[in-house]
Amino acid sequence: MTGSDPRTASSAAPLTGPAAPCWVTLMTRQREAAERFYSQVLGWSFRPGRLGSDFSVAYRGQVPVAGLFAVSSAFQVAVAWTPYFAVEDANVAAARVRERSGTVAVGPLTLGKGRGVLASDRDGAAFGLWERTEPSTSPPAPDDHAHSWLRLRTRNAFDAAIFYGEVLDWASGRPGSCEVAYEGEEVIVRCGGHPLARISSGAVEAAADPLVRPHWQVQFPVADLAATVSAAGRHGGSLVEERTGFGGTEVTLRDPDGALFAVTDVRSPA
Repeated sequence: MTGSDPRTASSAAPLTGPAAPCWVTLMTRQREAAERFYSQVLGWSFRPGRLGSDFSVAYRGQVPVAGLFAVSSAFQVAVAWTPYFAVEDANVAAARVRERSGTVAVGPLTLGKGRGVLASDRDGAAFGLWERTEPSTSPPAPDDHAHSWLRLRTRNAFDAAIFYGEVLDWASGRPGSCEVAYEGEEVIVRCGGHPLARISSGAVEAAADPLVRPHWQVQFPVADLAATVSAAGRHGGSLVEERTGFGGTEVTLRDPDGALFAVTDVRSPA
């Protein structure tokens, strides 16, 4: 069994806990099968969630790291990992999405201790919004590591940074807001001084390859990349792409239900 490793993400922003800027959720048709797969590949354990029998929460130790939500095959919902960004007011954020030519597919809906929205940006990349309406009772992730981080592959990184900055108050100068920096050919988003996400250009909206179309990719840092990829193959997953660059290697995998995610030995998303 392999697992995500805090040591490999010492400078990334925590995605869990009451002050987290983001949360990640897997929409899947086979929740129990997905739990078995990710427990073997990433070393997670699972507990029932508060949103009904179709929802469960993945834990690393005692810290919640992701949500799994089962959707019926009768609904036209993509099987995918999706980031949900924290907002102060889901109604205001959803209106900002529409005003900037994005699409709001679902919500705002009251779900458990908050209100959620499922949306897509103007290039078609899906993401969510989450307004917490009750205090969190979960322990926060340690300050020195993240359990996952994000990468947006989009048509134009500069345009995407403006869209998300206006929707999510990035670079607003308000206390607690994330910072946006243009470094090389990418945009780096930092929250509390820690990298949260990378935004890169070059995606093609009409591409047949889902890796080339605009999309948010969830990346999980792991201690042993080769062992993780091997475990995914043994338990019904498949290798889609391997990219080696400055700092390490990123491997895109497909789980048995078709959801794409990445594992990496890169120490930081920046």
